[in-house]
Amino acid sequence: MKILITGAAGFIGMHVSQILLARGDSVIGVDNLNDYYDVNLKKARLSSLTYYDTFCHVDLDIADRTGMADLFEGEKPDAVINLAAQAGVRYSLKNPHAYADTNLVGFVNILEGCRHNDVSHLVFASSSSVYGGNTRMPFSEHDNVDHPVSLYAASKKANELMAHSYSHLFNLPATGLRFFTVYGPWGRPDMALFLFTKAILEGRPIDVFNHGKMVRDFTYIDDIAEGVIRVLDRPPVANPDFAKDTPDAATSWAPWRVFNIGNHQPVPLMAYIEALEKALGRTAEKNFLPMQDGDVPATHADTADLSAVTGFQPAMPVEEGVQRFVAWYRSYFGV
Repeated sequence: MKILITGAAGFIGMHVSQILLARGDSVIGVDNLNDYYDVNLKKARLSSLTYYDTFCHVDLDIADRTGMADLFEGEKPDAVINLAAQAGVRYSLKNPHAYADTNLVGFVNILEGCRHNDVSHLVFASSSSVYGGNTRMPFSEHDNVDHPVSLYAASKKANELMAHSYSHLFNLPATGLRFFTVYGPWGRPDMALFLFTKAILEGRPIDVFNHGKMVRDFTYIDDIAEGVIRVLDRPPVANPDFAKDTPDAATSWAPWRVFNIGNHQPVPLMAYIEALEKALGRTAEKNFLPMQDGDVPATHADTADLSAVTGFQPAMPVEEGVQRFVAWYRSYFGV
Protein backbone atom coordinates (compact mmCIF):
# COMPACT_ATOMS: atom_id res chain seq x y z
CA MET A 1 0.00 0.00 0.00
CA LYS A 2 0.89 3.65 -0.29
CA ILE A 3 0.42 5.12 3.18
CA LEU A 4 0.53 8.78 4.18
CA ILE A 5 1.82 9.22 7.72
CA THR A 6 1.66 12.62 9.37
CA GLY A 7 4.15 13.24 12.16
CA ALA A 8 6.61 10.83 10.52
CA ALA A 9 9.57 12.45 12.31
CA GLY A 10 7.84 11.99 15.64
CA PHE A 11 8.36 9.32 18.27
CA ILE A 12 5.51 7.05 17.21
CA GLY A 13 5.60 8.09 13.56
CA MET A 14 9.17 6.91 13.08
CA HIS A 15 8.51 3.46 14.57
CA VAL A 16 5.29 2.92 12.63
CA SER A 17 6.98 4.01 9.40
CA GLN A 18 9.84 1.56 9.96
CA ILE A 19 7.45 -1.39 10.26
CA LEU A 20 5.50 -0.42 7.16
CA LEU A 21 8.61 0.15 5.07
CA ALA A 22 10.18 -3.12 6.23
CA ARG A 23 7.11 -5.07 5.11
CA GLY A 24 7.13 -3.48 1.66
CA ASP A 25 4.68 -0.58 1.88
CA SER A 26 5.60 2.87 0.59
CA VAL A 27 5.36 5.76 3.04
CA ILE A 28 4.81 9.46 2.43
CA GLY A 29 6.05 11.01 5.66
CA VAL A 30 4.61 14.45 6.41
CA ASP A 31 6.29 16.53 9.11
CA ASN A 32 7.01 20.24 9.47
CA LEU A 33 9.89 19.64 11.91
CA ASN A 34 8.70 22.34 14.30
CA ASP A 35 10.77 23.34 17.32
CA TYR A 36 8.42 22.20 20.10
CA TYR A 37 11.41 20.03 21.04
CA ASP A 38 14.88 19.28 19.64
CA VAL A 39 14.70 19.41 15.85
CA ASN A 40 17.95 17.44 15.59
CA LEU A 41 16.27 14.46 17.25
CA LYS A 42 13.48 14.64 14.68
CA LYS A 43 16.01 14.80 11.84
CA ALA A 44 17.85 11.80 13.27
CA ARG A 45 14.60 9.83 13.32
CA LEU A 46 13.96 10.76 9.69
CA SER A 47 17.45 9.67 8.70
CA SER A 48 16.63 6.15 9.90
CA LEU A 49 13.80 6.04 7.35
CA THR A 50 15.70 7.31 4.32
CA TYR A 51 17.43 3.92 4.13
CA TYR A 52 14.32 2.80 2.27
CA ASP A 53 13.78 4.06 -1.28
CA THR A 54 10.03 3.68 -0.72
CA PHE A 55 10.05 6.52 1.82
CA CYS A 56 9.77 10.20 1.02
CA HIS A 57 9.59 13.12 3.44
CA VAL A 58 7.30 16.07 2.77
CA ASP A 59 8.07 19.17 4.85
CA LEU A 60 4.55 20.45 5.43
CA ASP A 61 2.34 21.71 8.25
CA ILE A 62 -0.95 19.79 8.30
CA ALA A 63 -2.68 23.11 9.10
CA ASP A 64 -1.71 24.28 5.58
CA ARG A 65 -5.05 23.79 3.85
CA THR A 66 -3.86 24.23 0.27
CA GLY A 67 -0.66 22.26 0.79
CA MET A 68 -2.51 19.30 2.27
CA ALA A 69 -5.14 19.31 -0.48
CA ASP A 70 -2.42 19.33 -3.13
CA LEU A 71 -0.54 16.53 -1.39
CA PHE A 72 -3.59 14.26 -1.25
CA GLU A 73 -4.49 15.03 -4.84
CA GLY A 74 -0.97 14.35 -6.06
CA GLU A 75 -0.19 11.22 -4.05
CA LYS A 76 -3.59 9.50 -3.77
CA PRO A 77 -2.64 7.43 -0.68
CA ASP A 78 -4.45 4.16 -0.03
CA ALA A 79 -4.55 4.78 3.72
CA VAL A 80 -3.65 7.56 6.16
CA ILE A 81 -2.17 7.40 9.67
CA ASN A 82 -2.44 10.74 11.45
CA LEU A 83 0.16 11.00 14.20
CA ALA A 84 0.88 14.72 13.84
CA ALA A 85 -0.37 16.72 16.79
CA GLN A 86 0.56 19.37 19.24
CA ALA A 87 1.27 17.06 22.15
CA GLY A 88 1.55 17.62 25.87
CA VAL A 89 -1.05 18.24 28.54
CA ARG A 90 0.81 20.98 30.42
CA TYR A 91 1.89 22.90 27.31
CA SER A 92 -1.78 23.33 26.40
CA LEU A 93 -2.14 25.60 29.44
CA LYS A 94 0.53 27.90 28.01
CA ASN A 95 -0.10 27.85 24.27
CA PRO A 96 -3.69 26.80 23.55
CA HIS A 97 -3.70 28.19 20.00
CA ALA A 98 -1.09 25.64 18.92
CA TYR A 99 -3.60 22.90 19.76
CA ALA A 100 -6.39 24.54 17.78
CA ASP A 101 -4.14 25.04 14.75
CA THR A 102 -2.71 21.52 14.57
CA ASN A 103 -5.14 19.25 16.35
CA LEU A 104 -8.34 20.81 15.00
CA VAL A 105 -7.62 22.77 11.80
CA GLY A 106 -4.96 20.26 10.72
CA PHE A 107 -7.28 17.34 11.38
CA VAL A 108 -10.05 18.87 9.25
CA ASN A 109 -7.55 19.12 6.40
CA ILE A 110 -6.75 15.42 6.80
CA LEU A 111 -10.43 14.46 6.88
CA GLU A 112 -11.08 16.50 3.74
CA GLY A 113 -8.12 14.89 2.01
CA CYS A 114 -9.43 11.43 2.85
CA ARG A 115 -12.96 12.33 1.77
CA HIS A 116 -12.02 13.64 -1.66
CA ASN A 117 -9.40 11.01 -2.54
CA ASP A 118 -11.05 7.67 -1.77
CA VAL A 119 -8.83 6.80 1.21
CA SER A 120 -9.68 3.28 2.37
CA HIS A 121 -8.88 3.78 6.07
CA LEU A 122 -7.94 6.69 8.32
CA VAL A 123 -6.18 5.71 11.54
CA PHE A 124 -5.62 8.62 13.90
CA ALA A 125 -3.97 9.19 17.26
CA SER A 126 -6.26 9.92 20.16
CA SER A 127 -5.11 9.75 23.78
CA SER A 128 -5.85 8.21 27.16
CA SER A 129 -6.27 11.81 28.32
CA VAL A 130 -9.80 11.79 26.86
CA TYR A 131 -10.90 9.85 29.95
CA GLY A 132 -10.37 13.06 31.93
CA GLY A 133 -12.11 13.00 35.29
CA ASN A 134 -13.23 9.37 34.98
CA THR A 135 -12.18 7.28 37.96
CA ARG A 136 -13.64 3.88 37.07
CA MET A 137 -10.75 1.56 36.26
CA PRO A 138 -9.78 0.16 33.86
CA PHE A 139 -10.70 2.84 31.34
CA SER A 140 -13.04 1.31 28.75
CA GLU A 141 -13.78 2.60 25.26
CA HIS A 142 -17.44 1.95 26.01
CA ASP A 143 -17.45 4.53 28.84
CA ASN A 144 -18.54 8.13 28.44
CA VAL A 145 -15.60 10.55 27.96
CA ASP A 146 -17.24 13.96 28.09
CA HIS A 147 -15.28 15.48 30.98
CA PRO A 148 -11.75 16.36 29.79
CA VAL A 149 -9.42 18.16 32.21
CA SER A 150 -7.09 19.76 29.64
CA LEU A 151 -7.43 21.43 26.26
CA TYR A 152 -5.16 18.75 24.79
CA ALA A 153 -7.63 16.08 25.94
CA ALA A 154 -10.55 18.10 24.57
CA SER A 155 -8.83 18.38 21.18
CA LYS A 156 -8.35 14.61 21.03
CA LYS A 157 -11.98 13.97 21.95
CA ALA A 158 -12.89 16.46 19.22
CA ASN A 159 -10.85 14.43 16.71
CA GLU A 160 -12.89 11.34 17.55
CA LEU A 161 -16.15 13.24 17.02
CA MET A 162 -14.94 14.90 13.81
CA ALA A 163 -13.87 11.55 12.38
CA HIS A 164 -17.23 10.04 13.28
CA SER A 165 -19.08 12.75 11.38
CA TYR A 166 -17.04 11.99 8.24
CA SER A 167 -17.60 8.26 8.68
CA HIS A 168 -21.32 8.91 8.86
CA LEU A 169 -21.54 11.48 6.07
CA PHE A 170 -19.02 10.08 3.60
CA ASN A 171 -18.63 6.43 4.63
CA LEU A 172 -14.97 7.01 5.54
CA PRO A 173 -13.61 4.09 7.61
CA ALA A 174 -11.89 5.73 10.58
CA THR A 175 -10.27 4.34 13.72
CA GLY A 176 -9.10 6.37 16.71
CA LEU A 177 -6.36 5.00 18.97
CA ARG A 178 -6.17 6.08 22.59
CA PHE A 179 -2.49 5.74 23.47
CA PHE A 180 -1.48 5.24 27.09
CA THR A 181 1.82 6.85 28.31
CA VAL A 182 4.15 5.82 25.51
CA TYR A 183 7.84 5.39 26.32
CA GLY A 184 10.97 3.84 24.83
CA PRO A 185 13.93 4.57 22.52
CA TRP A 186 13.71 7.77 20.46
CA GLY A 187 11.13 9.14 22.91
CA ARG A 188 10.06 12.73 23.34
CA PRO A 189 12.35 14.94 25.45
CA ASP A 190 9.36 16.53 27.22
CA MET A 191 8.17 13.22 28.69
CA ALA A 192 8.98 11.96 32.18
CA LEU A 193 11.38 9.14 31.33
CA PHE A 194 13.54 11.39 29.14
CA LEU A 195 13.49 14.23 31.69
CA PHE A 196 14.28 11.89 34.58
CA THR A 197 17.15 10.19 32.76
CA LYS A 198 18.74 13.48 31.74
CA ALA A 199 18.46 14.95 35.24
CA ILE A 200 19.82 11.86 37.02
CA LEU A 201 22.83 11.59 34.70
CA GLU A 202 23.53 15.30 35.22
CA GLY A 203 23.26 14.98 39.00
CA ARG A 204 20.11 17.11 39.27
CA PRO A 205 16.95 16.31 41.25
CA ILE A 206 13.84 15.06 39.43
CA ASP A 207 10.40 16.62 39.90
CA VAL A 208 7.91 14.02 41.14
CA PHE A 209 4.35 15.31 41.01
CA ASN A 210 1.43 14.45 43.29
CA HIS A 211 4.13 13.52 45.81
CA GLY A 212 4.76 10.33 43.84
CA LYS A 213 1.20 9.04 44.25
CA MET A 214 0.67 8.49 40.54
CA VAL A 215 -0.12 5.33 38.58
CA ARG A 216 0.34 5.00 34.84
CA ASP A 217 -0.30 2.35 32.21
CA PHE A 218 3.19 2.73 30.70
CA THR A 219 3.19 1.31 27.16
CA TYR A 220 6.37 0.48 25.24
CA ILE A 221 6.81 2.04 21.82
CA ASP A 222 7.14 -1.25 19.93
CA ASP A 223 3.79 -2.38 21.34
CA ILE A 224 2.20 0.92 20.33
CA ALA A 225 3.56 0.66 16.78
CA GLU A 226 2.45 -2.96 16.42
CA GLY A 227 -1.02 -2.00 17.62
CA VAL A 228 -1.24 0.78 15.03
CA ILE A 229 -0.30 -1.61 12.22
CA ARG A 230 -2.73 -4.31 13.38
CA VAL A 231 -5.56 -1.78 13.40
CA LEU A 232 -4.54 -0.27 10.05
CA ASP A 233 -4.95 -3.68 8.43
CA ARG A 234 -8.49 -4.06 9.82
CA PRO A 235 -10.69 -1.15 8.68
CA PRO A 236 -13.80 -0.77 10.82
CA VAL A 237 -17.25 -1.70 9.68
CA ALA A 238 -20.63 -0.56 10.91
CA ASN A 239 -21.85 -2.22 14.11
CA PRO A 240 -25.05 -4.01 13.02
CA ASP A 241 -26.23 -4.17 16.63
CA PHE A 242 -25.74 -0.46 17.36
CA ALA A 243 -28.75 0.92 19.20
CA LYS A 244 -29.23 4.68 18.97
CA ASP A 245 -31.42 4.75 22.05
CA THR A 246 -28.58 3.20 24.11
CA PRO A 247 -25.51 4.30 22.14
CA ASP A 248 -22.19 2.48 22.50
CA ALA A 249 -19.34 5.01 22.82
CA ALA A 250 -16.82 2.66 21.18
CA THR A 251 -18.65 1.76 17.95
CA SER A 252 -21.22 3.20 15.54
CA TRP A 253 -23.74 2.58 12.78
CA ALA A 254 -20.98 4.15 10.66
CA PRO A 255 -17.58 2.52 9.88
CA TRP A 256 -15.90 4.07 12.93
CA ARG A 257 -14.17 2.65 16.03
CA VAL A 258 -11.98 3.67 18.92
CA PHE A 259 -9.47 1.42 20.69
CA ASN A 260 -7.26 1.71 23.74
CA ILE A 261 -3.63 0.76 23.20
CA GLY A 262 -2.10 0.28 26.64
CA ASN A 263 -0.14 -2.32 28.55
CA HIS A 264 -3.11 -3.17 30.81
CA GLN A 265 -0.57 -3.31 33.66
CA PRO A 266 -0.67 -0.01 35.59
CA VAL A 267 2.58 0.74 37.43
CA PRO A 268 3.09 3.17 40.34
CA LEU A 269 5.28 6.10 39.35
CA MET A 270 7.72 5.34 42.15
CA ALA A 271 8.21 1.79 40.78
CA TYR A 272 8.87 3.29 37.34
CA ILE A 273 11.51 5.55 38.86
CA GLU A 274 13.04 2.57 40.68
CA ALA A 275 13.32 0.71 37.37
CA LEU A 276 15.12 3.72 35.91
CA GLU A 277 17.47 3.99 38.89
CA LYS A 278 18.34 0.32 38.49
CA ALA A 279 18.98 0.69 34.76
CA LEU A 280 21.20 3.75 35.34
CA GLY A 281 22.93 2.37 38.42
CA ARG A 282 22.19 5.64 40.22
CA THR A 283 19.72 6.86 42.83
CA ALA A 284 17.65 9.91 41.96
CA GLU A 285 17.32 12.89 44.23
CA LYS A 286 13.57 13.54 44.30
CA ASN A 287 11.75 16.84 44.53
CA PHE A 288 8.18 15.96 45.57
CA LEU A 289 5.56 18.42 44.30
CA PRO A 290 1.75 18.75 44.20
CA MET A 291 -0.37 17.54 41.29
CA GLN A 292 -0.14 19.68 38.17
CA ASP A 293 -3.17 21.29 36.55
CA GLY A 294 -4.64 19.13 33.80
CA ASP A 295 -3.13 15.91 35.14
CA VAL A 296 -4.84 12.82 36.54
CA PRO A 297 -3.66 10.51 39.33
CA ALA A 298 -4.06 7.19 37.52
CA THR A 299 -4.61 5.52 34.13
CA HIS A 300 -5.36 1.91 33.30
CA ALA A 301 -6.30 0.63 29.83
CA ASP A 302 -8.96 -1.98 29.18
CA THR A 303 -7.56 -3.65 26.04
CA ALA A 304 -10.14 -6.42 25.61
CA ASP A 305 -11.51 -4.89 22.41
CA LEU A 306 -8.08 -4.44 20.85
CA SER A 307 -7.22 -8.05 21.63
CA ALA A 308 -10.53 -9.38 20.33
CA VAL A 309 -10.34 -7.52 17.00
CA THR A 310 -6.60 -7.71 16.26
CA GLY A 311 -5.35 -10.65 18.31
CA PHE A 312 -2.70 -8.36 19.82
CA GLN A 313 -2.02 -7.43 23.44
CA PRO A 314 0.84 -5.12 24.51
CA ALA A 315 3.02 -6.91 27.05
CA MET A 316 6.46 -5.31 27.47
CA PRO A 317 7.43 -5.28 31.19
CA VAL A 318 8.41 -1.82 32.42
CA GLU A 319 11.77 -3.03 33.75
CA GLU A 320 12.86 -4.29 30.33
CA GLY A 321 11.39 -1.34 28.45
CA VAL A 322 13.18 1.17 30.67
CA GLN A 323 16.47 -0.71 30.24
CA ARG A 324 16.08 -0.51 26.47
CA PHE A 325 15.42 3.22 26.67
CA VAL A 326 18.49 3.81 28.83
CA ALA A 327 20.67 1.81 26.44
CA TRP A 328 19.42 3.94 23.53
CA TYR A 329 19.84 7.19 25.48
CA ARG A 330 23.44 6.41 26.44
CA SER A 331 24.25 5.43 22.87
CA TYR A 332 22.54 8.41 21.23
CA PHE A 333 24.00 11.04 23.59
CA GLY A 334 27.27 9.24 24.29
CA VAL A 335 26.91 9.34 28.08
